[in-house]
Parts: sequence; structure tokens; C-alpha cells
Amino acid sequence: MAERTSTGGPAVPVGADEVRAFRLHAHHLTERRPLAELPEVAGACGTQNSPPGSALLAWHARVADVTQEHVDHLVEQDRSLLQTWSVRGAPFYFPTGDAPVFTAGALPATERGRLQLIIGAERALRDLGMGLDETVDRIAGHIGPVLSGRRLAIGELGAELAERVAHDLPPTPRATWRAIGPHGTNLPLGEAVVHFCIRILTLRGIVCLAPRSGGKAPFALVEDWLGAPLPEVAPDRARAALLRRYLHCYGPSTSRDFAGWLGVRTGDVEPWWRLLDDELAPVEFGGRQAWALAGDLDVLRSPPEPRGVRLLPPRDPYTQLRDRDTILDQRHHRRVWKAVGEPGTVLADGRIAGLWRPKKSGRTLALTVTPFGPLPAEHRAALQGEAEQVAALRGASSVRLAFEDPTG
Repeated sequence: MAERTSTGGPAVPVGADEVRAFRLHAHHLTERRPLAELPEVAGACGTQNSPPGSALLAWHARVADVTQEHVDHLVEQDRSLLQTWSVRGAPFYFPTGDAPVFTAGALPATERGRLQLIIGAERALRDLGMGLDETVDRIAGHIGPVLSGRRLAIGELGAELAERVAHDLPPTPRATWRAIGPHGTNLPLGEAVVHFCIRILTLRGIVCLAPRSGGKAPFALVEDWLGAPLPEVAPDRARAALLRRYLHCYGPSTSRDFAGWLGVRTGDVEPWWRLLDDELAPVEFGGRQAWALAGDLDVLRSPPEPRGVRLLPPRDPYTQLRDRDTILDQRHHRRVWKAVGEPGTVLADGRIAGLWRPKKSGRTLALTVTPFGPLPAEHRAALQGEAEQVAALRGASSVRLAFEDPTG
């Protein structure tokens, strides 16, 4: 899909400083919010929880007095926070009341788009002579009897579902289904396909993630976990709501960047963008035309000034944008956005000023900050307090904060 062009007047020019400040404000990183507003903060654009525990640190950067016990209460007792696979097939937390936005709203409108969310499944399905939607429907037909009243990790759930589906298949595809495939050591092809398809079942609102147990993240039926199914919301309404949240947090933006954030091809996002034609305003930013919500233009032109320091976790919502040059010089990109072992980032007065990495030994957390340049004394002092709070959230009773020499 080609980027749309302006049809409603001249583009509003904005600078990088304004865009950064606007996004930080939308991400609740200008000042910490009261603890009672944690669900609202979590729902700004969802909060990714991989690596496990990163959501807690992301909320600490935005909300005062966050504790693991409070989050556990919201998830396990109040059930006002829900975790499931969502955007990009990653585990996200969001308010339970917003679940349709982050499930149905993130589900592509076409089978081709849905396949893009589970890259790796297409060849297996072709070998089986099966379509994605057909396969997901088969699995959905068995998941109730398998998962009802239970919590199963992906391995156990996949094995039981794969065996049930195998009995539905004719002899030739059944043999292929049960044969060892290329997706894991001794993992049957059909079981791998089930693993892929569970991502679609989460977006259909059928299954969700229960709290981790024994180092595993088990699945539960949404209806079992919440005591009722998710409310039915028209797909277009859910998609429009998701795009509004994206543009509020990451705007001004483009359909290409939205597709990257969502985890699909640019050509697959027209079903989202056409829904907001009457709500978008053209913005001239970074030498290109981008789009913002018309209702956000006043704040975008004059956003609150970001002050203070934060320790953002790996894959924090703020750093999940796609126009990375906007928030960080390109020479540092490979050090921040790594395929594995991503560090956290230091946010100082609205700019990413360095990296941080933790290492826990017993009850002590060693936290090393690597600045990208000189850090003022007041920022170093503030980081000591931030490090102490991060240590407490990670179950440590003390912290050793060290600063490496600035590197380029």
C-alpha cells in the first residue's frame, strides 16, 4: 500500500523535539501517575512483557509506588489486567476492559495478513495441504475440552491439541502432521503448527496467559479465567481503536511504521487506516509527510517538557517505535535494539542518554549504566534512587550502581 497523500489542507510542520516530548507525554513518561491509574497507563498502547518482568519495570517508570504485589492483585484477584499474546505475537498486558482492542483489533482482516503474524507456518501448512483459517478452526474446536479447568504451558497444550487434530485428518496429511518437522528438536510438524496457531486463538479472544508458574507461562481459556467470554466488538471498531492508541502514542507516524509495530506488511494495514480517514491530520516531520490524530495537534505543537530520569526496561513501549532516528542517533541503534540480550535504556530529560544492565547475585543487584556521553551530577544522583527501586522490584535488598566510561 502506498503512503497516502494529503487531501485536507497543508501539512503542519513539527520538529523532533516536539515529537519526542509529545510521545513521552502520551507514554506517561513526563511525570509519574498515581498508583490507582496503573490500568490506564497499561492501556495507553499495551505493555509488552518480554523478557518476563519487563512490564513491571515499564510501569515503575510511569507510576508511583508500583509493587509486584499490587500488580498480582490486579491480575489474579481483581482480574482488571489481562496478559495474552497480542501485537507482533508478543505477550502484552492491558486492561481487561480493553481486551477487544488488543486482540480483535490486532488481528489482520485477511488470511494472508494473519499468516504474516506467524512467519514460519506457511510452508508447514502448504506441506499439509491445509489453509491457516481451516487449521485454526480445527484447533479451536478441540481447545475447550483440552484446556477447560486447566492451565497448560505451550508444550503440553500443543501436544494434546496436535494429537486430537491428527485424528480428524485423512491418512496422508496425518502422517505428515505427525512427522518430525524443522521447527524444533523432535517436534512433530503438526505440533509446531498448533504452536503457531495459538497466536491466532489469542487474538480471537479464546485463550490468554495465566500467571507464570515454575518458570513457564501457562495458557487458560479466557472464559475460565475471567468467568465470562470477552465482549463481542465489531472488528472495524476494534481496529480503529487500536490505531487511535498507536497514533496517540507514536504519532506522527505512517502506515509503514504502523505495519512494523503491528507485525504485518505495509500492504496489509489499509483495513485499519481507512477507518480513520476523517480523524487524521497531515504533519510534516523529518522531511516526510506523516499523520497524527487531528485531536492531538494542539498538544503536539506545545507538549509538556520532559524532565527527570527513568530506567526503561528492554522493549519498553516507548522504544518500540519504528522511526528510531527520532529518539536516538543512528550510531547507537545496534547497541539498543539487539535481536537477543537487549539492554535497558536511560531516559534523561526526555532523551535516551545511555544503556543499563542488571546482574543479580543473591540479594544484591549490580546495575551498570553505560552513558552515551557525560551525565550531569544530578542525573547520576537521581539514578541511584531509580536503581534502588528497580532492585526492590527484582527482589533484591541492596544495589550496587556503577557507571562505565561514556563510549561512542
